[in-house]
Amino acid sequence: LRPAGNGAPGPDNLAPPPADTAPPIADDQPTEPVVESLPAGWEQRVLSHGRVYYVDHNTKTTTWERPLPPGWEKRVDQRGRFYYVDHNTRTTTWQRPTPESVRNYEQWQSQQSQLQGAMHQFNQRYLYQSSGAPVENDPLGALPPGWGMLKCCRDESSDYVSLSFSLSLSSSRQGGSPGAYDRSFRWKYHQFRFLCHSNALPSHVKISVSRQTLFEDSFQQIMNMKPYDLRRRLYIIMRGEEGLDYGGIARQVSLTFVCVCVPLSESVLYSLMSISPCWENDLEEGGVELYFAQDMEMLGKVSTHSLKDDGENELVTSHNKEEYIGLLTDWRFTRGVEEQTKAFLDGFNEVVPLEWLRYFDEKELELMLCGMQEIDLSDWQKNTIYRHYTKNSKQIHWFWQVVKEMDNEKRIRLLQFVTGTCRLPVGGFAELIGSNGPQKFCIDKVGKETWLPRSHTCFNRLDLPPYRNLEQLREKLLFAIEETEGFGQE
Repeated sequence: LRPAGNGAPGPDNLAPPPADTAPPIADDQPTEPVVESLPAGWEQRVLSHGRVYYVDHNTKTTTWERPLPPGWEKRVDQRGRFYYVDHNTRTTTWQRPTPESVRNYEQWQSQQSQLQGAMHQFNQRYLYQSSGAPVENDPLGALPPGWGMLKCCRDESSDYVSLSFSLSLSSSRQGGSPGAYDRSFRWKYHQFRFLCHSNALPSHVKISVSRQTLFEDSFQQIMNMKPYDLRRRLYIIMRGEEGLDYGGIARQVSLTFVCVCVPLSESVLYSLMSISPCWENDLEEGGVELYFAQDMEMLGKVSTHSLKDDGENELVTSHNKEEYIGLLTDWRFTRGVEEQTKAFLDGFNEVVPLEWLRYFDEKELELMLCGMQEIDLSDWQKNTIYRHYTKNSKQIHWFWQVVKEMDNEKRIRLLQFVTGTCRLPVGGFAELIGSNGPQKFCIDKVGKETWLPRSHTCFNRLDLPPYRNLEQLREKLLFAIEETEGFGQE
C-alpha cells in the first residue's frame, strides 16, 4: 500500500502503486474482467498496458492486490507466513479469501442448516401419541382391529395407520369418512435420496478388481473396510483396463453384484428390508410344493429340507394345507434364512439405517433400488440431447429407426452399453445420473464412418460416427453393443 502524503493526487487522479511494491505479473498477461463487487469506497482501474490496480478512496491509497472481503484481515505469523483472519466467524485460514469463496462458504452454511432442519423434520414426522383420552373414553369409540393412532407433530390432527402403513387423515372407525391418503412414491424416493446424500462422507474408497474374479476380489476388499468407509463413493479399478471410474464402472459392478447375490429371493429380501410383516400371500413368489419338504439351492447345489418329521413322504391335502402353509412360511422367512438375513440386515444398517426404509413396501423398494426394465421409446427420444448433431440429422433419424426396430432386450443392451446399467431410474430417462449428478442421454458426432460407436458410461454419452446409410449404422451399432466388453481411456 502507498499512503497519500501532502500534495498527493486527489481521489480521481491517484497514481498506481510503484511497480516494486507489487507482486510480479507479466505485462502481457490478460486480465479477465472482475464481476464481483468491491467493498465500499474501492475502485478498480486499468493502466494503458492493461494492468489492473485498485484505489481505496477511504484512505486515498492504491494497491496491486484486490481488497479482501468485508470483515477479513491479512496478518503475518512469527515465521513470516501470511494468513487471513475472518472476524465474522472468528476463524483463520491460509487461503486468501475471494468474494466467490466467501459466497460459496455462506451457501454451504445455509445448506447445512437446511439439511439439519429437514432431517429433524423427517425424523419427527410422526410421533406416537403418549397422552390423551383412553380408548374406552374416546367419544368415537374403539379403532378396528389392526389399526393404531399416530400424532402428527406439525399440527393437532391425528392420523390413523394400519399394519400395512397406509395412512388415512380421517377416522377409520365405523361410520367415518374413508378418504385415504397415500404418500406418493416419488416424495418418499426423493426424501430417501436426500437422506443418503446427507449420510455420505467425502472422498472415495478404491477397489481394484479383475473382470474374471470380480465378486471374490470385491468381497475380500470390502470385508476389510470399516463400515463408515462404505458411505464414501466407490472408485473401481479394473485391472488390465484403462478406464477411469467417474460412475460408469461402479454402476456396472453394482449390477453384477445384484445378479450374483439376489438371483431368486427378491420378494423375501425386500419384505425384510422394508420392515414390513410377511404374510401368507407372500408365498405367491415362492413356488408351493406338494410335500412337506422344501428344496433349496445354494451355490449351485440343491438340497431338500423337511418341514416336519418325515415331511418328504407326506402329501399336502385340503385337510393339512393350513399346517403346510404355516410351516413353509416359517421356513422361508425365518428358519431357512435366519442367519443369512440377520447378517445382511446388520451390515446394511451399518451403512444405511433401516429405519429410512420403513415407509416403502417391498415392491417400492425393488423399484427404487433396481429401477424399471421396460423402456419407453418416446420418453427416450424426449430426454436425449445432441452434440454436433441435431434431431433432424439423418444419422439421428437412422439411429431412432434402428432403436424402434429393436425388441426390449436389445434396447436394454444398448442402454447398458451407453450408461453402464440395464435399468432406468424411477423417473425414466429424465432422471439418468452421470458422474456429476443428473445427466441426460447424449449422442455425439465423433470419429469416421469406419469406426464403431463408443460410449462414455460416466456421462451417458454415445459417440456415433457419421455413417453414410442406415444399413451401415445398424450393422456397426449392433456389433458394438453385442460384441464389445471392457473400459478404455482416450
